Amino acid sequence: MEIRAVPFFIKVNDMLVLILTIIASVLIILYIRAMKRIETLKSEKQSLATRYGKMSEQFFPFLEKYSYDPQNFRFIGSPVDGVQFEDDKIVFVEFKAGSSNLSEKQKRIKDIIEKKKVKFEEVRIN
Repeated sequence: MEIRAVPFFIKVNDMLVLILTIIASVLIILYIRAMKRIETLKSEKQSLATRYGKMSEQFFPFLEKYSYDPQNFRFIGSPVDGVQFEDDKIVFVEFKAGSSNLSEKQKRIKDIIEKKKVKFEEVRIN
């Protein structure tokens, strides 16, 4: 039985492929972890922005730009921020900052109000 020596370059090629495969695997794992971390940070940022917005909304009626008496404003929070009670009208108020838009639910509420499909109902509990 004759033992043949394997050419050196094949061993080097195999070793090189193994090393490159390990490096590629490590890079893929690091990339996946980085992308998950980025998604987590985006989610945390959105959550903070939402909380900041909810806190800020409670102070908006006291800003100079608010054209009504803040004493007559009642904060609801959801689905609209609040209701402004005036002597001659009642105004549903939604505060927005920056480029934020009305939600679909808020758009439906606005549409109902604009179509004057609003009523007052007295409910008695004896």
